[in-house]
Amino acid sequence: MESTAGEWADFNLAIAGAGAALAGLLIVAMSVNIAQILRTATLPSRAGAAIGALTLGMAASCLGLIPGQPGWLLGLEVLAGVVLLWLLEVFAARAILREEGQHAARRVLKVLVGILPPVAFTIGAVMLVAGADSGYGWIGAGSVLAIVGAVLFSWVALVEILR
Repeated sequence: MESTAGEWADFNLAIAGAGAALAGLLIVAMSVNIAQILRTATLPSRAGAAIGALTLGMAASCLGLIPGQPGWLLGLEVLAGVVLLWLLEVFAARAILREEGQHAARRVLKVLVGILPPVAFTIGAVMLVAGADSGYGWIGAGSVLAIVGAVLFSWVALVEILR
């Protein structure tokens, strides 16, 4: 493992565990109000994007723990995942921006919260492929942003949907 990657081992272990636990809780939270979620125009795609971001954070963390893996390879692996995440986020953003009855600023805020993780993952992956060790920090930021976004979405799926 590269020295920089080794420095991220504890962080990767924490993110992998936290992300897995939160993904399970998010799925349970969605199952509690699944009928209401499926009746909305935006929540199913937002749920998919939130789970996708968490999954990429977990996967990147697990891949970052592979002994001897060069940073450029981790960057390529994260890029492959981020392509899928961008598809989920674009689908969710389109649904949000088409949502009626919501103030435009609120719709834009929802989109921004959703795209922050893939932006960070993309920057980090490209930097790692280019040989810049600072890419690890961007991927770490993407993982943390994915957790924050998933917690926010969990609140919506459990509480806000019932208002």
